[in-house]
Amino acid sequence: MTLSPSSESTTHLGHYGLIAGVFDELGISDLIDTLLPKKSGHNIPHSTVLKAMCINGLGFTERRLYLFPAFFENLPTERLLGEGVLPEHLNDDVFGRTLDKIQECGATELFNHIILQAMKHVPINPRFCHTDTTNFSVHGDYEYDNDGKTINITYGHPKDKRVDLLRFTISMVTDQKGIPLFVRALDGNSSDKKVLIKTIKELTQNLNLDERVYHVADSAFYTEDNVKEIGTNAFFISRVPATINEAKELLMADLILETCSDERYSCYAAKSCYGGIEQLWGVFCSEEMKKKEEKTFDEKILKELEAAEKSLKKLSNREFACEADARMAAEQWLKENESYEFTKLEITTKVRRLENKKGRPRKNEEVQTFYLIEAEIKHDQEKVKERRAKLGRFILATNDLELTPDQLLEYYKEQGTVERGFRFLKDKSFRVSEVYLKKESRIEALAMVMVLCLLLYSIAEWKLRTRLEETKEAIRNQVKKETQTPTMKWIFFLFRRITELEIEIEGKRIKKVLNLDEETIKVLRLMGEKYEKYYM
Repeated sequence: MTLSPSSESTTHLGHYGLIAGVFDELGISDLIDTLLPKKSGHNIPHSTVLKAMCINGLGFTERRLYLFPAFFENLPTERLLGEGVLPEHLNDDVFGRTLDKIQECGATELFNHIILQAMKHVPINPRFCHTDTTNFSVHGDYEYDNDGKTINITYGHPKDKRVDLLRFTISMVTDQKGIPLFVRALDGNSSDKKVLIKTIKELTQNLNLDERVYHVADSAFYTEDNVKEIGTNAFFISRVPATINEAKELLMADLILETCSDERYSCYAAKSCYGGIEQLWGVFCSEEMKKKEEKTFDEKILKELEAAEKSLKKLSNREFACEADARMAAEQWLKENESYEFTKLEITTKVRRLENKKGRPRKNEEVQTFYLIEAEIKHDQEKVKERRAKLGRFILATNDLELTPDQLLEYYKEQGTVERGFRFLKDKSFRVSEVYLKKESRIEALAMVMVLCLLLYSIAEWKLRTRLEETKEAIRNQVKKETQTPTMKWIFFLFRRITELEIEIEGKRIKKVLNLDEETIKVLRLMGEKYEKYYM
C-alpha cells in the first residue's frame, strides 16, 4: 500500500501474533520448506501459506474458510508472514496449491513429521494416548474416484444428526494434555471398531513411545479381535460394551462394591480372559450416572415392553406341527426375553384343507391341523427391581494387571481430552471445521490443517499455564479473578483490541503496535521472544 505524505493506516493484529509465535517456536516453517519445496513460479513458499491457514483457522472470527483471501485484507501480513507478503498474495489458487501439495506428500505423514519436529522443541511426553473418531458433515455433491488414494465423502453414522448430509471421518490421538499426536482423515462410513486399532498401531510405529504408555479408547475399540491383536504388545484401557455376555452377567450380578478414592464412584475388581488376554475388569457404579438413568428408566421399560409385544405377535403368527413344538417355542421366547413373564399362555388349533383348497372342509374330509400360540406378557417386577438397583454401572478393562481400580478409573476419565479436541474443531468461534471444498483430496489435506490448528492452540495453552505455575503469576479470568489455568480462547479475547499503526512521514514508513496493556504484556513476557517479536 502506498501512503501519501503524513498519512496513516491501521490493521488488526489481535492474537494472530501468538499463533505465528507458536508456529515459529515449533520450527514448522523449515520442515515444510524441506518437505514441500517451493516451485519457481510461486510468490510465497508453502510454509508461509500453511502458517496463514493456521492463522485463519484460529481466527476467532465468523468468516468461513471459503472466504480465506478476504480474511487477510485488514491484517498486517508482512508482520505476521514475512516481508513482501501482501493480502493479495493469499488467494484461492495459492490456498488450493498448498492443499494439493500436502495431499501429494501425504497429510498424515506430514503431520507425523510435524509432531516429531515439535517434540524437539517442547517436552511432549505422552503417558496416555487417547484415541477416538468423529465425523464432519459437508455440503454439496462429491464423485468418489475409487483409486484408494483419497477418502470417500459419503453417508455414514452422523454424530450431528444430519442424516441428509455427506460426511468424512477423522481419527485422532491426543496426549494427557490434549496435544494431538496423530490424525488421519477417513471415509464417511468408516467403522470405529477397525479404525481405532489401526490408529493405535500407526501411532506406535510413528512415535518412539515409552513402554508404560496407555492407549485409552471407548467401547468401540473393545472387540475380541482387537483385544487379541493388541495382546500384551501395548497397554490399553477401554470401556467394555454391555452387549458382551460376560459383561452382562457381571453388570447384573450381586456384587459388594467398595467406595473409590473419588467418592462419587464405587467399584468391584474382577479378572477376565476375554479375547484370550488376561485382564483386570473394574465394575464401577457412578452415582451421577445412576441419577440420570433413573430419570429415563421407566420410559425405557415401557419401550422395551412394546418391542417385546411386537416380537411376541410375530411368534403368534407362526404355525407349529404339534402342541409340544408350540410350547417349546413359547418357552424359548421367554428364555430369550427373561425380563418378562406370561400372564396368559394358550395353545390353540386351527385346521386347513389339503392342497390349499378354499372354503370350509367337507364332512369326513382329511384336513391338516396346526397349532398357534396365544400369549400375553408383563414385566417380571423382581427383575425390574434388580435392574433399577444396578443402574449407573459400567465396566472398564485393562491388560495391565498392576493397575488398581482407582487408577483404572482415573486414567479412563482423561478420555475427555480427545473429546475436547473434537469440540474445539467444531467450535463455531474458530471455524476450523468449515468445509466448502469440492475435491476429496483437498478435504483430506484440510483435515490435517484443522488438527494442526489444535496442535498450535493446545501447545500455546499448555506453555502459558506452565509458565504461570513456574513464576507463581496469574491472569485475570472472565470474572476478574486470578487464575493459573486460563484457556487460550480467553487469552485471544484479551488481545482483541491490539492493532498495528503504519505512518508515512516524508517517505519514511513507521510501524507501531497499539493497545498493549499490562495483561497482554505479561502474557508475551511469559511466552518468550518468539511471541514478543510480533508485538514489540
